[in-house]
Amino acid sequence: QVQLVESGGGLVQAGASLRLSCAASGRSVSRYAMGWFRQAPGNEREFVAAITWNDGSTYYADSVKGRFQISRDNAKSTIYLQMNRLKPEDTAVYYCAAEWGTTPQGVSERTLLDAWGQGTQVTVSS
Repeated sequence: QVQLVESGGGLVQAGASLRLSCAASGRSVSRYAMGWFRQAPGNEREFVAAITWNDGSTYYADSVKGRFQISRDNAKSTIYLQMNRLKPEDTAVYYCAAEWGTTPQGVSERTLLDAWGQGTQVTVSS
């Protein structure tokens, strides 16, 4: 089982940037595909972006494509979500998640993943 700890949330104005981090630990971390999801009040949790450790292949939700970038640092077992040109509708709790042996697109198609972080709040004011 893998453990995930997010950091980097906060309150920013529209148009600003923010970077989230997710540190992974446990056995066979590299065998998991990693993703970011978010949940706004009153909404269901939705997929944001995903990445694999080995080749760094990525997949994004259409709503963030071109504004957000997911990346990984294999040496630190950490993934990042660089969020640029933030909008008020990006306000949500952001969760890091991991799923064994799948692809980034596979992560986007799942609602129950193998592991979740505790979440970090991102608030974008207008």
